[in-house]
Amino acid sequence: MANQEPDVKITPRVTYKVATHEELEKPYRVIIQNDDVTPMDFVILVLQMIFGLDTNRAVAIMYEAHYNGRAHVVTLPFEEAQERIYDAHSLAREVDYPLTFYLEPDE
Repeated sequence: MANQEPDVKITPRVTYKVATHEELEKPYRVIIQNDDVTPMDFVILVLQMIFGLDTNRAVAIMYEAHYNGRAHVVTLPFEEAQERIYDAHSLAREVDYPLTFYLEPDE
């Protein structure tokens, strides 16, 4: 007798969660990730233009990311942080730089 596999189709379950207004207002930390391609002056420009940092703060964050692999840029409500990251990524991709930012909950 041949061992036959039953014809069973398994569909993965996807759960969606709708964020509440309070969750969207919670602070998130914007983190910059170091890379070996994006020029330092471009990073400083993005930190100033997109995140509103003054020159001294932008330079300090750029060097912190350069030496430590990452750095905290600003803490903002989720939606604002997400929009600024999108703007920063868009600007970087226009000139083919892999500059990357990501979010962490501010605990």
